[in-house]
Amino acid sequence: MKGTSSFGWQTSLADLALILFMLSAASLHNRPAGQAKADLHASARSEPLAVYHAAPGAPPLDVWLEQQAADPRQQLTITARYGAAPGARDAALAEAARLLAEAGAHGRAARIVVEPGAGPARVALAYDVPER
Repeated sequence: MKGTSSFGWQTSLADLALILFMLSAASLHNRPAGQAKADLHASARSEPLAVYHAAPGAPPLDVWLEQQAADPRQQLTITARYGAAPGARDAALAEAARLLAEAGAHGRAARIVVEPGAGPARVALAYDVPER
């Protein structure tokens, strides 16, 4: 004789998932405070807050930088791209150096990325400052 039951395997699986969730939450809650802070790391590359393209007709970089809020947690990244033409990489390096000088005159340090590709140089402001 077969009895009918209102509980199936789905209900048992949901109960087990709930128990696992409660155990995980309890273990995270009870860990030492120092370990919790050690687990938080700044992203090496985060989403940019603001982007400047060094295209013809664009305002100078220092004007753009004046419009951005200063925050010591922010990192300025200059990305210059170069094509396959002879001397294109040197031209991209020169453009990156020019933008770095403009940022330095405004009191901002920056990292420089020079990579193959097309398009104007780009300056991005993001929360990318490496952990010290």
